[in-house]
Amino acid sequence: MPDLVRVEPIALLPTQAGCAVFLGDGAKAIVFYIDPGVGASINASLSGQQAPRPLTHDLYLLTLEAFGARVSRAVIVRMENEVYFARLIIEAENEIMERKIIELDARPSDCLAIAVRCDAPVYVVRELWESLEDMSQVLAEMRRQASDGGDENPA
Repeated sequence: MPDLVRVEPIALLPTQAGCAVFLGDGAKAIVFYIDPGVGASINASLSGQQAPRPLTHDLYLLTLEAFGARVSRAVIVRMENEVYFARLIIEAENEIMERKIIELDARPSDCLAIAVRCDAPVYVVRELWESLEDMSQVLAEMRRQASDGGDENPA
């Protein structure tokens, strides 16, 4: 997929308004902000914690599995007015239907929360990726501030 850049969550840091999610490809990092509940869900999954009862993202994956579907990837496709848009790509195949690929509009935070639970890759459209400012210095500064007196949740 040459028009996509594979990214990984590299940090989830608390902010006054929620959670900053940093995604990177090893050379560059981008950031977007999400509500603290989804941030906690992503962080718990990344650290291997399992809730005693299925959370919403877990329930979604269990439902997909029951219908013979799986998440193949998540793609951040565009940004408008500082808001990112993403697509969740699902593959389904069962005894009733042939293989089907479904593309759903979704928030990047939900895509990430689902992808980390099932080890699905996360991508950013290359044209968008290249247009975004590298936020590695912002991440370094936030980590420095967190180590000086706040909490940090590294990914």
